[in-house]
Amino acid sequence: MRLISWNVNGFRAALKNGFEGTFAQFGADIFGLQETKMQPGQAEFAPEGYFQYWNSAERKGYSGTAVFTKKEPLAVRYGIGLPDHEAEGRAITLEYPGFYYVNVYTPNAQAELKRIGYRTRWEDDLRDYLMGLDAQKPVIYCGDLNVAHNEIDIKNPGPNRGHAGFSDEERAKMTQLLASGFTDTFRALYPDRAGAYTWWSYRGNARANNTGWRIDYFIVSSRLMDKVEDSFIYPEVTGSDHCPVGLEVALEF
Repeated sequence: MRLISWNVNGFRAALKNGFEGTFAQFGADIFGLQETKMQPGQAEFAPEGYFQYWNSAERKGYSGTAVFTKKEPLAVRYGIGLPDHEAEGRAITLEYPGFYYVNVYTPNAQAELKRIGYRTRWEDDLRDYLMGLDAQKPVIYCGDLNVAHNEIDIKNPGPNRGHAGFSDEERAKMTQLLASGFTDTFRALYPDRAGAYTWWSYRGNARANNTGWRIDYFIVSSRLMDKVEDSFIYPEVTGSDHCPVGLEVALEF
């Protein structure tokens, strides 16, 4: 099974930048999007052979997630079951017989960590949610998680320490999640691979210079790691300030 995750930084813009061709080229079994920035009906995209699910923010032009899947799930959940987190369209869960698939766009802590309080509450509540799912069947969790976990995951760790996406608080929450029975697939397979980034600022020729951050992930229940065949980053795919990430896993729908 091939899974792809991509923060498209606006789905309508992505469609103008060749998204349809990229989608077809990947041929993913499940393709998750983050930061769709649209309401239902604001774009037309209906790839043949896929079911699609959208969770849009109440605020127009903001946040949002979507999933395209070749196999209709047993059930679909929008959000993580708590009213405090339902307004921004940040999560979609698909249930299949052998696993849960969870596509997430994690809140940004913002400049000067203005939103770090909400961010840490989100992390705690999401971890509880994922652990609850994991108690029933294995979980595949993906998306823009808005944190570079370790220094190897960011080009310039020193100057960025304490900033949104590389604060001690956010990194500790990722550590806590992974200690709760989950594994970062890319780093587990490639523990020493530096320069592997998924997001680049639009400023200062950051992408051309590979001055990036790895903040997009596929994380799985640790007991699934023996079925993970590979975990990918696709920096050559443009059309967003993020690039897609992928997972090959020996599972059937």
